[in-house]
Amino acid sequence: MKKRGFEIVTDYINKEIHLPQRATHHSAGYDFEAAAEVVIPSIWKQLLTRKINDNAATEKKIKPVLVPTGVKSYMMEDEFLQLANRSSNPLKRFLLVANGIGVIDSDYYNNTANEGHIMFQFTNFGLKDVVIKKGERIGQGIFLPFLKADQDQTDHDRTGGLGSSDQAK
Repeated sequence: MKKRGFEIVTDYINKEIHLPQRATHHSAGYDFEAAAEVVIPSIWKQLLTRKINDNAATEKKIKPVLVPTGVKSYMMEDEFLQLANRSSNPLKRFLLVANGIGVIDSDYYNNTANEGHIMFQFTNFGLKDVVIKKGERIGQGIFLPFLKADQDQTDHDRTGGLGSSDQAK
């Protein structure tokens, strides 16, 4: 029985994708690479090109950018994969993982909406756009166990991909 690991998403099988690996023997995180070149626009540049008085339109345009990895992950039922930023991204490139950390649940694997494709959400707080090149290391994933409350009850199964668990309410 497989416990935890990574696989390439079907749409990326012939696109020279590398499975995440740890950089050193004592590294906790598995380094993820970008599966495609992606531009992360500066939020300041976006603000300056928008009408400042049009808040609703500005908010729709200024949002995180998803960077595909071409990878999915399987794990045990009581585990999750935590997605974290590389320590050098904010310091050198002004990139933040927009949701702080990402949480990949075990039932995200092979979901019907996107096969469990893992993507990182980035916001660029720098003054210039940042280009992430294909194959560049963008973040890391750490497998972690989690605990459940004594009163834990769930009546819903995952019905989709990214952001789908909020639809189960």
